[in-house]
Amino acid sequence: MKLRFLIIAVAVLIASCGKDSNDPPVPTGSPSTLISDLQADTGASVGEPGEGKEQRPFFSLIFSFSTKQSRLIKTTADSAQYLKNLDWDIAFTQEYNSYVVVNNGTYTGTPGAGGPGKGAMIIVEKPYDQVTEAPSDADFESKGVHGVGWDSGNGYGWFFYSLSNHICVPIKNRTFVLKTADGKFAKLALLNIYKGNPPVVTDLFWPAPFLTFKYFVQTDGSRKLNTSN
Repeated sequence: MKLRFLIIAVAVLIASCGKDSNDPPVPTGSPSTLISDLQADTGASVGEPGEGKEQRPFFSLIFSFSTKQSRLIKTTADSAQYLKNLDWDIAFTQEYNSYVVVNNGTYTGTPGAGGPGKGAMIIVEKPYDQVTEAPSDADFESKGVHGVGWDSGNGYGWFFYSLSNHICVPIKNRTFVLKTADGKFAKLALLNIYKGNPPVVTDLFWPAPFLTFKYFVQTDGSRKLNTSN
């Protein structure tokens, strides 16, 4: 009788192990936040104004990683009320809101200049999911940039731009590691400027700027940036 129960127990154990080995691996890391088609300043135009557009500079769009809230800065009053604080982390500026800058009060000429922001940015030539740790403070100091936009061949942008067809092409496998406005570490993938996040754009008049990007903020203060998506 004892032998019979022992055989049954071993069989159950083997079946259990077999089931576990077929289960999908449990993802490690924390989930990222995906922002799709964030509408920026779609009312401006750099050329002849089309329907519903006017020829003028583009309003900056600020975005907070923690609240997922954004705001267009249209007036001097807006600048005074919304820019000189820690309530946002990145701003989409210049033509078609394509130049992305961090909130840092010491960076003259940027939206956060003169405020308390401590933001910083460094370019990492790795796919987003392979960036698992923020660089050292020394790297941020020596290799940090104020912002990223058109890569004209110098390796400092997030998209390529053709002067022949005037279409932006996002750069794959380039990630941006940031310090947020309040000094936490984060990583950012800038994915598209066109509505619907199309894999390929051939139409100059494809609706833009509609920004798609994903990010992760390490809230425990560490440099760990491993994510599950």
